[in-house]
Amino acid sequence: MIDGIGIDVVDIERFSQSLERTPSLREKLFTPAEQVKPIHSLAARFAAKEALAKALNAGHGLSWHEAEVINHESGKPDFLFRGEIAELVDGARVHLSLSHDAGIASAMVVVER
Repeated sequence: MIDGIGIDVVDIERFSQSLERTPSLREKLFTPAEQVKPIHSLAARFAAKEALAKALNAGHGLSWHEAEVINHESGKPDFLFRGEIAELVDGARVHLSLSHDAGIASAMVVVER
């Protein structure tokens, strides 16, 4: 049964400008493994974390580093959960889809219990 759905879109250029304007933002939002990704991947990962918060109905927000976006060998994106978010997910299946094109990065998350 679907428990939550979240979607988010990010303007890649605007996101890039935010990271340039506030260099500490990269470390705040992303794990060390994520930080080395190109800007379109970072924007998609940010959208994924925002979509996850919406799907989990996390009104108080989530710790950015507790939901790392990883890629399987096939390229399929997935989340690696830690800490409070892992407890909130509590064994649910979390589906993630990422896309970036025409200057926009997007993510959709479905939580299934």
